Amino acid sequence: MTTVDSAAFADSVRPDAADWDARGAVPAEVVKAVAHAGFLAADLPVSAGGAGRTQAELGELCADFGGVCSSLRALVTVQGMVAAAVLRWGTTGQRAHWLPALARGDVLAGFAATEPGAGSDLSAVTTSAVREAGRVRVRGRKLWVTFGQVADVFLVLAVCDGRPVTVLVEAGRPGTAVEPVRGQLGMRAAQLAHVRFDDVDVPAGNLLAPPGFGLSHVVATALDHGRFTVAWGCVGLAEACLRTAAGHAADRVQGGVRLAGHQAVRALLGRSLADVSAARELCARAATLRETGAPEAVAGTVLAKYVAAGAAAAVADRAGQVLGAAGCAEDSLVGRFFRDAKVMRIIEGADEVAEQQLGGYALRWRP
Repeated sequence: MTTVDSAAFADSVRPDAADWDARGAVPAEVVKAVAHAGFLAADLPVSAGGAGRTQAELGELCADFGGVCSSLRALVTVQGMVAAAVLRWGTTGQRAHWLPALARGDVLAGFAATEPGAGSDLSAVTTSAVREAGRVRVRGRKLWVTFGQVADVFLVLAVCDGRPVTVLVEAGRPGTAVEPVRGQLGMRAAQLAHVRFDDVDVPAGNLLAPPGFGLSHVVATALDHGRFTVAWGCVGLAEACLRTAAGHAADRVQGGVRLAGHQAVRALLGRSLADVSAARELCARAATLRETGAPEAVAGTVLAKYVAAGAAAAVADRAGQVLGAAGCAEDSLVGRFFRDAKVMRIIEGADEVAEQQLGGYALRWRP
């Protein structure tokens, strides 16, 4: 593992990102390069095999990647989600076995929670985990697993004896079937998959945390980590759209007048700057809260993700207006990010779910 600047790495792959989106995959050699540079599970302690990055450093890494390719950022997100769950809830043996491998990229992880009947309400999952004589049998179907096409292990949310559990299921075990998803609205290079588990047999030692802790503790930890990295990725996405729109407005001459000379265009850019700046400040605040272990850290992360996802969508939309037909081109960064930004308002907690959570926090926030 080497020390590499995330901004420099992002710049080096920027010319290829549109092609990844068109082809529907981040190349394997790029995934290896990300791992070799120490960008996977980067906030894991050095003692656990990670790079020991602070929350602010992890955030800037995700902003750098998010400003180039949402799928590249998603690789960091999902690996970090599973690593965070194992670090917080795994046994000593589980941490020793999985964490260094996740940090090195020897093992790529998938987070398998969503089902046909369980999206925002994960308490409705029906995937079963049956314990029998030191083994666990997993049966069910999961949807929209990020990098599920290439994952080596899945963190699966299931039900065992009526209680939510999480279990680590290796992709190569008999009964595991991966169904590639292609042509989705955004994050097209994230190699999404639906995954079926037909009585997949794993050791009981692959259960992560006691039964009953699967949703409220393990999955909650993973999703909290995911929201934080998605929020910072949205900041990078929005900043990239604003830079592109501002550059186009400054250079494009129409009717003998630069676009930047039109008040309406300047107003669009001004609103975008306000949105981007607010999102970045809230993400920085969330990083500080998480780093210090503040009681309001979870709420701060929800707020940051909600505002940053909204900013990404609004700024990408305005950038498209400024660029006009140029923003609709097949290889347009703004067009690609416009599609990605819609996805950001759904994953790791849809806007409507976040609003309900934030409303609950607001009711406690009284003088």
